[in-house]
This record gives sequence, structure tokens and C-alpha cells, in this order.
Amino acid sequence: MTTSRFSDIGENLKGIRHNIEEAAAAANRDPAAVTMMAVTKTVSAEDVNAAIRQGVTVLGENRAQELLGKYDAYERENCEIHFIGHLQSNKVRQIINKVSMIQSVDSLKLASEIGRQAVAAGGVLDVLIEVNIGGEASKSGVLPAAVPDFAMEIDGLEGLRLRGLMTIPPICDKIEESERYFERARKLFVDMKDKNRDNRAIDILSMGMSGDYPAAIRQGATLIRLGTALFGARHYI
Repeated sequence: MTTSRFSDIGENLKGIRHNIEEAAAAANRDPAAVTMMAVTKTVSAEDVNAAIRQGVTVLGENRAQELLGKYDAYERENCEIHFIGHLQSNKVRQIINKVSMIQSVDSLKLASEIGRQAVAAGGVLDVLIEVNIGGEASKSGVLPAAVPDFAMEIDGLEGLRLRGLMTIPPICDKIEESERYFERARKLFVDMKDKNRDNRAIDILSMGMSGDYPAAIRQGATLIRLGTALFGARHYI
């Protein structure tokens, strides 16, 4: 990594942290209640490690194969890895010991396999329900109306611990439109917390990416997922 590239990531982080503080202040929230995830799709392990050295503590991986290819090169001592992409059930075994959370649970089949593999590995894995907040046919995720029943269905599965929701809103022309989708997700999240009878930690609302994360924070996001804002434009192979 060149010194200038390291500096670029550092400057980007400063801007992101400033924006988090502003958005949190606008919503009377503590900025410390918002975790920034570095989304690492197509980003080299070298650049990811540079972000880790500057205080990033959560990485987001979209693809099982890419995670496996870069995992050993990451400086992971003070960092956790979440899986955030669409995950096939037959890939769960490959990543179960490499991630601390899977954010993209969208079916009972996947949830059951995560639980089964976690038990086989001797642990419990945190998960989020992926919500298709815009009801888009092209996207995976549980439809909003089905979230309460789905949460009850998977909560308590052996080897799995439900922590909250993750969502990606439709592409919108105006940030106000995106914010309305975030508001809907927040209401689902609050409802899930209110119905939590067993005192389990329902505490993560993962929403907001590089183009809309201040709006997501204003609507209660506790975790934002940033790639381009941190690392710059992606270069696909």
C-alpha cells in the first residue's frame, strides 16, 4: 500500500466520523451508539488492514469465496467479521468459524443450517433477519409483513441467536424517499424489541450505506455498512 492510499482511507474515515456525529446529533442520539462497518467486497486485504489500523473494528463480507481467500491475510485481533451477502445453505459450513454474525438470514432453511453448523462447531452464532423493505421482486429478504412471524419461527433455534434486522432500501431519487424506508424498518425493529419476552438482546438495526447512511442514522440505525465512502470506488475484475 502506498502512503497516499493509506492517507486517503484515513481522510475518508475522518469525514465519515464527522457525518456520523452530525446525523446522530440531529436525531438526539449518541454517535457512539452507531457502529461503522467496512464493506470489503473487491477491496484488497492490504487496504482493509489499513482501515483496521485506523480504528475500524467490524468488516462486512459479501461473498463466501472472497472471504475465504482473504481471511488469513486480515489483521483480525481487534476486529470482527460479519457476513452480509446472500448466502446459500451449502456455504454455511465454510464460513461458520470465520464470522461472528450473519446478517442476511432470509429463510427458515438458511437459519436452520446456520444453527446446525454452529452447534457442530461448538458455539452459537448471532444473526439478523434480512428485510426486503421495499418488497422488490429482484431482492432477497423477508417481506415486512412476514417479519414478526419469521422472527418467532427462528428465534430460539439451537445454535442461533437473533439480534435484530438488516435492510437495503430501493434505489431512490431523493434521500427523503430512502428515509421513509428506513423509518419503516425502524418501526419493525422497535416492534420486535417490544415483543421480546425472553429478555434477549434485540439491539442491532443494520441499515445505511455509502450514499444514504446519515438518513439511516437519523432513523435509528445502530450499524451502517460503508464501502465506497471508505475505500473509494470499487474496481471490479
